[in-house]
Amino acid sequence: MTSATWALQRSIYAALIANQTLSDLLGGQHVFDHVPRGTVLPYITFGPSSERDWSTSDDIAHELQISLHVWTEALGRSQAEEIMTVIRTLLHDQTLAVSGFRLINLRHEDSALKRVGDGDTLQGTIRLRAVLETIT
Repeated sequence: MTSATWALQRSIYAALIANQTLSDLLGGQHVFDHVPRGTVLPYITFGPSSERDWSTSDDIAHELQISLHVWTEALGRSQAEEIMTVIRTLLHDQTLAVSGFRLINLRHEDSALKRVGDGDTLQGTIRLRAVLETIT
């Protein structure tokens, strides 16, 4: 059986790469679990995730926290903010097909944007919360 986190990540990935607006902003379908060497910014990566039991007496359920990171080298914040806005629009309160599970809800929890180490790279973080029930 596939974990709820992995199943949700696959569904999020499919939703992100299918969106032409996002692909245009990224210069291609640049959404990665592991970034290939030499990949040019901007791109999106999957960040930390967690899963905990959310079961009831009737259903096997999972509460998930999943993060997405947006990476850019644009001079200002506008590119990162625009990418993050598209991601939030694509995912917040949307119904995704998650293989083996029924998505109860998917919510944007918070976002943050900061300049990292080299001073040229911006890292945006989007945190999502989802509840899924196992289909039995």
